Amino acid sequence: MSDSGGQEVAERPSLIRLFTTFLAMGATAFGGAAMVPHIQRVAVDDKHWLDNQSFNDGVAFCQAIPGATSMQVSAYVGLRAAGIAGAVAAFVGFGLPAFVLMMILSALYARMHAMPGVVTAFGGLQAIIVAIVAAATVSFGRTTFRDGWYGLLALLAACLYGLRLHPVLAIVVTAVLGLLVIRESPRREGRAAAPNRVHYARSVALLFLTSAAVFVLLFLVQRRLFHLAALMFRIDLVAFGGGFAALPIMFHSIVEDRSWMDGATFLNGIALGQLTPGPIVITAGFVGYLLDGPVGGIVATYSVFLPSFLILIALVPYLDTLRGSPYFHRATSGVLCSFVGLLLAVTVILASHVPWDLQRALLAGGAFVALLLEVKIPWVVLTGIVISLIVL
Repeated sequence: MSDSGGQEVAERPSLIRLFTTFLAMGATAFGGAAMVPHIQRVAVDDKHWLDNQSFNDGVAFCQAIPGATSMQVSAYVGLRAAGIAGAVAAFVGFGLPAFVLMMILSALYARMHAMPGVVTAFGGLQAIIVAIVAAATVSFGRTTFRDGWYGLLALLAACLYGLRLHPVLAIVVTAVLGLLVIRESPRREGRAAAPNRVHYARSVALLFLTSAAVFVLLFLVQRRLFHLAALMFRIDLVAFGGGFAALPIMFHSIVEDRSWMDGATFLNGIALGQLTPGPIVITAGFVGYLLDGPVGGIVATYSVFLPSFLILIALVPYLDTLRGSPYFHRATSGVLCSFVGLLLAVTVILASHVPWDLQRALLAGGAFVALLLEVKIPWVVLTGIVISLIVL
């Protein structure tokens, strides 16, 4: 069959086919949001599960709500292709390879992190992670800023965080100011097809109730895991702008507020996460593993991806209304500005946990330049490990 523009759209795929297709993509999903064009080639050009217009509308929508963009786009494609069950299949399939590798790396780290060679490698990697976050700040700023107001909102968020204000409060302040000072209106390029609403509301309610039941069970059975899950849930709930947006809040909550681990260990977790084909929030799995073993890793990973997935499922029927609202656009623009500022502040804070010397400074500088030249993060990290073992 074809859409109104004449583009062929395939029949509804099976859940197994959706899962295996996104599992294969997830296994090579290095580069974060850079995977979105690849998802488009597979879902639109090869499989014909949806048309270009619907896909492009979905990408814009996913960028305007919390969550890692590539994960959200996977869920969106699954939703359009096979309903809520399809969204679950695509979302889980895309994220599963990164989760499994993160658990393996976390287990190895827990057993080997004190070995001299491992200490040396991570000593260099900590400097590289600072470069990665700094490069993300620059990249995020390039795609977010439209005029001087955007830069001022970002600077305000950085200053508020530097004054020890909770990052969520900095986000709220910039969202409100965004409503007042940003005048750019959203661009609308057509309408996306609404999902089949037969039983849709009932299915959404069932999904929300099931998710709530998991948290109730954790509360009754293991209170420590419940607190871990609740924290990760809150982190993702306000992570507008992609996976890196969660990093300042995660650092503040885990290192500064609760002291569950020190800054150097958190840096090591980010480094391990960059060796997986997943978004940077997969670091939550590392945190959970170190706190409560494999079960902690599962709970933390589940909780840090759940809110954005639920928001996507609940709001897709209202996609056109939200995208076309100037108030929604201005508020989310202010939020995105705040994340540039928060990333800048976290770059400085993370740098304070690195034992700097000339070699580490050169390593960080080289990594920063390579990332601005769009060298893939895993190659930068692997090269950093080799150089660290040689020169440190």
